[in-house]
Amino acid sequence: MPQLIVVMRNGEEKTITGEAGLSVMEVIRDAGIDEILALCGGCCSCATCHVHVDPEFAAKLPKISLDENDLLDSSADRDATSRLSCQIPFTDALDGLKVRIAAED
Repeated sequence: MPQLIVVMRNGEEKTITGEAGLSVMEVIRDAGIDEILALCGGCCSCATCHVHVDPEFAAKLPKISLDENDLLDSSADRDATSRLSCQIPFTDALDGLKVRIAAED
């Protein structure tokens, strides 16, 4: 199973194993990490699963949708690496992906 590296808000890194086919948000949630609220449950209707993706993996991710882009605009912590973790399918190709949990809005 592929591994995901999650950088917590305090800078601590956690390496977790996730099931391919889930979203990055689901992998984080299933690992018991509660810094991701994911209030909408992965429906792309909030921005509470905002993460910053390691730039090395940017080309491996699906293109950002208009809805995701609009939701990220509501975050004061948005930057060029911002994505909603519910919109990133976790695959074997993303083994070793590193994401940093965005600041709480």
